[in-house]
Amino acid sequence: MKLEDQVLVNQFGQGLIAIDQLTADFSLLEIMTKRKFLNELLFLIMQSKPKETDIELVIIKSGLKSTYTPCVLLKKKGVANHNLKNIVNLPEYELTKAFVLLLSLFKIAYERRFIDEKDNPHKWWYWDLSDREKLEMIRKFAAGSV
Repeated sequence: MKLEDQVLVNQFGQGLIAIDQLTADFSLLEIMTKRKFLNELLFLIMQSKPKETDIELVIIKSGLKSTYTPCVLLKKKGVANHNLKNIVNLPEYELTKAFVLLLSLFKIAYERRFIDEKDNPHKWWYWDLSDREKLEMIRKFAAGSV
């Protein structure tokens, strides 16, 4: 996942951008790129440490019907990485719903971690991503100029 995409996903986690912005960008991707993005999103989800007890709230917050395949899989299988991969591997027509569900899972877990990790100097993804100076520091660091 490109740095800019990581920043956008983490900004979503902080409530700084709407899910619509991310889904609009996601919908423009080719199928293989969508799957790659979803797999990389799984890494961010695991980093945020989701809990089984998050599942019902995730489905509610996603705005998806609980009978949609990604939601059913999440409820049935849980938040372990190997179970979430089943959601990533759904047919193409399910991937936007999978994306929305996984973003919602990320956001709920991320918000919990953000409270504990906020401004950790070693984890930029928990910095205040509304701060332009911090965003510039992240970009410079990623480019190797810091």
